[in-house]
Formats: sequence, C-alpha cells, structure tokens
Amino acid sequence: MGRNRSGVLELAVLGLLNGTPMHGYELRKRLYTVLGAFRALSYGSLYPCLHELQAAGLITEDEPESQAQAGTARARAGRRSLKVYRLTADGKERLQELLGEGGPSAWEDDGFGVHFAFFGQTRADVRLRILEGRRSRLEERTEAIRSAFSRTMGRVDSYTLELHRHGLESVEREVRWLNELIASERQAGGHDNISEKESS
Repeated sequence: MGRNRSGVLELAVLGLLNGTPMHGYELRKRLYTVLGAFRALSYGSLYPCLHELQAAGLITEDEPESQAQAGTARARAGRRSLKVYRLTADGKERLQELLGEGGPSAWEDDGFGVHFAFFGQTRADVRLRILEGRRSRLEERTEAIRSAFSRTMGRVDSYTLELHRHGLESVEREVRWLNELIASERQAGGHDNISEKESS
C-alpha cells in the first residue's frame, strides 16, 4: 500500500479499536461495513498493519480464548481470529494525533471518508477544516471537469459526454452536501460561543 493509504488504514484500525477490543475477523468486518473506502480490504493488508501497530506499542494482543470458545471462532473465521486486539495508552494518544490532522491528506478521496467516519471523535475546528478543505478540492475538480467537458464536446460521442456530465453532477452534489455540513458546523460553533459568553 502507498504511504497515504497505510496512514488511512492506521487511523481506521485505531479508531475502531477505540470503541471496543476486537478479533481481526471482527475488525475486518467493521472496516467493510463502516468504511466504504475499504471494501476491497483483505487480510493481506490488514494483518501487516496490525503487526506494525503492535510492534510500535499502539495496540496489544490478548491471550487466545478458551478451547470451548475457540472451536466456534475457528470454524467461523480461522485460527487467527482468536487474537483480540485492543488499544494501549500510546495507541489512544496516537489516535488523537491522527484525528487532529486536518491537512490535505484528509481532503483526498481515500482520507476524507475515513476521517469523516470518526468525526464524532474529532474536535469541531478540525472537522470544519477538513470539510472546507474537501470542498475546496472538489471545486478544483469541478473546474477541471468543466474545462475537459468543453474541450471535448465536439470530438467525442454522446455516451462519453454523458459520462462527463455524470461525473460533474456527482461532484456538484457532494459540494452541495458539504455546504450543508459546513453551515451546520458553523451554526453549532456559534451556539457554543454564545453559551460560553452567557456563562462568563
């Protein structure tokens, strides 16, 4: 995996383990269902990540379950699923560092979805920075698509034009969604400021 992709996976794993300790099998299922960006994730990428996090002291591995429990778990998910992973104190600290990063890597397609999935654990100012950064990135993409659309209009068939139009509409729809989220975040921040003034 590329560097950015592995960083996104680190955030996803630490964020999910922050909620509850999990078997590797359970963790993989959560990555599939909660984080759409990881639908193609396999044990081939998850387990090396878990081993790296463990070597760095960010997660720890509990003892295997009892033999009675092991039989059911082994039939369901294979021997490796018996290992239960949980965050260490250093892991919780590292997660907070990752959640505090609101720069360009959090605006890109891979990073944004994962950061957004953990917005409930993220500071309000970082959430707003990520949303505004994502919107800025998509506005740039919109201009690029419109430019390509106008250049190729007379040289491609109707199906290619429809594909361009579909791409443009998808980006514009996400920008509208981001505008709504940004407005909500700002309104919530305004209420927080008013509450602080009233209590002082």
